[in-house]
Amino acid sequence: MLKRSLVFTSPATLSLKNAQLVITLKEQPGACRTVPIEELGAVLVDNPMVSLTIPLINALADGNVALIFCQKGMPNALTLSLHANASQGESYREQITASETLKKALWKQLVEAKIRNQARLLSKQGKRGELLKPLYMNVKSGDADNKEGVAAKLYWTELFGKGFRRHRDLPGLNILLNYGYAVLRAATARALMASGLHPAFGLFHRNRGDAFPLADDVMEPFRPFVDEIVCKLVEENKLSLDKTTKGSLISVLFCDVSFSKVVRPLSIGLTMTTASLEKCFSKETNKMQLPILE
Repeated sequence: MLKRSLVFTSPATLSLKNAQLVITLKEQPGACRTVPIEELGAVLVDNPMVSLTIPLINALADGNVALIFCQKGMPNALTLSLHANASQGESYREQITASETLKKALWKQLVEAKIRNQARLLSKQGKRGELLKPLYMNVKSGDADNKEGVAAKLYWTELFGKGFRRHRDLPGLNILLNYGYAVLRAATARALMASGLHPAFGLFHRNRGDAFPLADDVMEPFRPFVDEIVCKLVEENKLSLDKTTKGSLISVLFCDVSFSKVVRPLSIGLTMTTASLEKCFSKETNKMQLPILE
């Protein structure tokens, strides 16, 4: 079932009753809305005047719903269940004891898929996607010669022009990209936990200040889906991070994503990818299911 994402940008009280999220807007205190917890995949709180009850927070965690809190308009904190998968302990052991050879092979697959999707997006936008073909066709184990970094320089220049520089601390389009990636990262962490994996143990990302390095690894091939939405916002001259653009960026969770034989919404596609990653750790397969941008 496709999970719903709720975003709260106005003052509200959120509580729990009969396994339902009860929403009371402070502008309409006499009117309540309810949403079944089982229908939710993510709840994003983007207003400091939103209050939540402890029973609700626990129910969202038990339902493996990603609860995301924003600070100054950007996703800042995330709650996740520690018991999202029945075989979690065994999966953790397999994940932690995975060999470096396996990790490098998995990172190679992720980088190949990311650059391939970047090339597809460039071609889709009428740009020179063929520039990236020699890179995704020649990624080594562990991306030893940093094809990902080389591709990034070509990709951003081709996509947004020579004057654009991708850096999370710079203004302009970077703010839109940051927001979209933060939403994607939260959804990826949720999918990992649902598959019995812990987002703290990465394949490639190992920054000591990074709480979810595996989420940063796995989301890489999905980033171009965020980039495509930003391209559309640029075409519409919607360059400010406001309620409208935030809604557009959150919609990435529902965009169509192709796999080898099926098309699924991105939020479900993430679970397909993370489930396949768990099977790689348990040695049931050596190939991940990775997204294809059509």
